[in-house]
Amino acid sequence: MRNPLCERRCRSCPVTRPRAGTGTTPRHGRHRTPAMTAKHQWARDIALVHRLQFASPVNYLCYATWGACYATAAPGHLLTTPALGATVANVLLILASLVLNTTVDIHTDDQDRGKRDIVAAARRLGHHRCLCLAATEMVLGLTLAVLVAASTHRWLAAASAGLIIVLHALYNLEPVRLKRRGLAGPAAIGLSFGFLPCLVSYGAVQPTVDTSLWPIFAGLGLLVAGRMVWWSIPDREADWATGIGTPAVRYGTNRTVTTAYAVVVAGLGALGWGLSWRYGSAWAVMGVLACGAFLIGQLTVLRHASDHDLPRSQPTRKRAMAMVTIGNVLLGTIPVVAS
Repeated sequence: MRNPLCERRCRSCPVTRPRAGTGTTPRHGRHRTPAMTAKHQWARDIALVHRLQFASPVNYLCYATWGACYATAAPGHLLTTPALGATVANVLLILASLVLNTTVDIHTDDQDRGKRDIVAAARRLGHHRCLCLAATEMVLGLTLAVLVAASTHRWLAAASAGLIIVLHALYNLEPVRLKRRGLAGPAAIGLSFGFLPCLVSYGAVQPTVDTSLWPIFAGLGLLVAGRMVWWSIPDREADWATGIGTPAVRYGTNRTVTTAYAVVVAGLGALGWGLSWRYGSAWAVMGVLACGAFLIGQLTVLRHASDHDLPRSQPTRKRAMAMVTIGNVLLGTIPVVAS
């Protein structure tokens, strides 16, 4: 058929058919119909099921490298083979969890208008293919962690990677599925995205964890968990509709806001304590203020929220993501600059 966009301007367009497998219309005269090729659609779908949106990739990289950053004062040590291997292992495990969660949550996310592009991407790729992708990434991540541990003769990285996989499975899969068990879900995410990845990358560089670092790593895990409690509030309607007992569904919006504040404040306290112990009070204040900006930002968004007046999921995440990313990046640079 003729290209309708150039029908009036170009009567000499040849009668052609769309190219097989591309879903696009070929060139007509001087005019083209903009369309996404199959290859571009596939790449976009892969990015969506991995939740590679907004500033998320930067945050995933922060989670993956925090431990190594706090393990050494020399930036060059972050580029050694064990440190890079542990970082890649962390990234693979994080991405695998996101694909798995996208796959098992497809009916819940379909209730949320802000996540329907992710749902559409998962359906185009297919349930089986997404599960295979998640399993492959988990296996590769664990294999890398084991290789790092074997080469350094320090097994903290491998043991922590194994625990991360266990938590990902418990969070997403029945019959346990911690996501529907109130605060157990955010606790699992705090451990598997914040605390344990620190041990994976730290264990690739140093044999033992310095005492002053335990409150820092614990604080990072609490911050991630507190944010997860917060994210359950915009998702409350979709989770409630599909029977997922997240904190917002179980405890209501007001109690969830209070709980999120308590968890984040506890995380800031532990983080400030550890940073002050290791680097001094000035760096502690800087780190706490950078991460506390998220706290203030969410207060303005959620102060009027209720079970019947929830903030929209996608705009809330976009506004908060910038503050979260700045804080995460600063937490990774403090040990490098302060030492």
